[in-house]
Amino acid sequence: MKRDPVIAPAVVLIWGAVALFVLYPLGRLLLLTFWNGGPSLDAVRGLLGDWTHRAALVNSLLLAALVGIAGTALGFAFALLAVRANLPRWFGRALDAVVLLPLISPPFTAAIALIFALGPRGLISYHVFGLTRVNIYGLAGTLLSETLTYFPIAYLTLKAVLANVDANLEDSAFSLGARRWRVFRTVTLPLTTPGVANAFLLVSAASLADFATPLILGGTRFPVLPTQAFLQITGLYDMRGGAALCFLLLVPALAVFAGQRWFTERRGGSFVTVTGKVGAATRVKSLSPAAVLGLAVVCGLVVALVLVCYLLIFAASIVRGLGADNSLSLAHYGHVFSGGLKAVRDTLIVAVICMPVGGLFAVVLGFLVSRTRFPGRRALEFAAMMNYALPGTIVGIAYLVAFNDPPLALTGTAFILVVCYVFRYSLAGTRATSAVLAQIDPSIEEASASLGARRDVTFRRVVLPLIRPALLAGMTVLFIRAMTAISATIFLVSLSWSLVTVRILEGITNLELGQASAFSMLVILLVYAAVAVASLAMRRLNAGSLGQAGTLLGG
Repeated sequence: MKRDPVIAPAVVLIWGAVALFVLYPLGRLLLLTFWNGGPSLDAVRGLLGDWTHRAALVNSLLLAALVGIAGTALGFAFALLAVRANLPRWFGRALDAVVLLPLISPPFTAAIALIFALGPRGLISYHVFGLTRVNIYGLAGTLLSETLTYFPIAYLTLKAVLANVDANLEDSAFSLGARRWRVFRTVTLPLTTPGVANAFLLVSAASLADFATPLILGGTRFPVLPTQAFLQITGLYDMRGGAALCFLLLVPALAVFAGQRWFTERRGGSFVTVTGKVGAATRVKSLSPAAVLGLAVVCGLVVALVLVCYLLIFAASIVRGLGADNSLSLAHYGHVFSGGLKAVRDTLIVAVICMPVGGLFAVVLGFLVSRTRFPGRRALEFAAMMNYALPGTIVGIAYLVAFNDPPLALTGTAFILVVCYVFRYSLAGTRATSAVLAQIDPSIEEASASLGARRDVTFRRVVLPLIRPALLAGMTVLFIRAMTAISATIFLVSLSWSLVTVRILEGITNLELGQASAFSMLVILLVYAAVAVASLAMRRLNAGSLGQAGTLLGG
């Protein structure tokens, strides 16, 4: 910091932003919960005395555990099929396209589709099988919807883990006479144990933070903490009670986050399979033809269910009333582009503003924690991760508590929406920046410094061109999250600035499912277009960055 005067102002600026928009809201939330003229536990004690809130706490933990188990099992099955079944490359790409669909959709899209398919007058439950007592609401429906929504997280995690397991290790076990099941049980599965645990914790955390799906399918039959906190504030106007419920949610959320970090950091030692030593390549043969067939059947059924869900959403958007009046009509899209056009425009404005702001914040933070040394560096990294690790309901209520009154009355403005997204979702860009910087030889930057360039000049002219793929990836994630988020921003919207996801939720609660489906299809198309553009740009940037790095190293 003494040698480069640019670092100190950057650190102060980032620390100030994190303190104001991460630590300050959480501090206000805890103060509201535990201070009532003095230290007090009355708010938490009063909530725990209510059986509904105790049931919500138990239900949240139960749902998170069940979704974690089911989502991890499904993700592992899909990862095995994609990595270990020796399938054609086109099949893997098609599988990725379908599996990733729930991740880039509004979080309650599966819930809408399940109501159409398996509701009291569902197209499958009633019109096909004639079942009149099928109840999609409650634990079963919420579990099914969240599993379909979040198992892709486990798939992405475990696909990378299985791809890093050297097939030569399995081949060695085969050469000693072990059968496939024994090889899988004693070699493959133990080596993927940290990844499985990490995937379980990630899926459980996503379920614990989910607000929209339990609100739609759980209702009063299956209350959970995020929905109870929302109703406590919007229905009873009890800010202190909502803050106390957030604290009850904060404890298991932080426990899951700490466990996920612990399992991620201990993925070394006896689990190391990538050593840098090149051996003879061997064909993966740890799965028998029967196992491949079984996985294909299971995964095929899940893929079919996902596709059916999205086909139902599309069908509901182009008919007058799916299941009641199936005549074609574009009335729902007419409503989207008339009465709902303001929400679409506001969402796009917020998302587009978030991209450069969040991308720059992510890159600067990633550069500071990866390439510089200053007091409190790890503390800054941890503090910046808080909003990402916490459920959106907690973040939204904390922002509402902190920024609803003067001198920082920001709720209801576009500014607070941008800030919320930037400090909640930019961590993906920070992680991507750190990963790319780990692959770049520091001597490139040292060569620039030896020629007299300041750190900011080196960063702008040398580092930034090399990490453009990470910057683009972070900006793409921010755009997707800004288009699909609901749990944090439901507390921050107003008549002046609304969001598409809020309009979808309003449509569902008002039983205007056709309009909600049309909004959902529009969001899916916009996000897919953004991902396609980002993928094309990523390929070009990767080629350009590699060529530029080679030129710099060669010079």
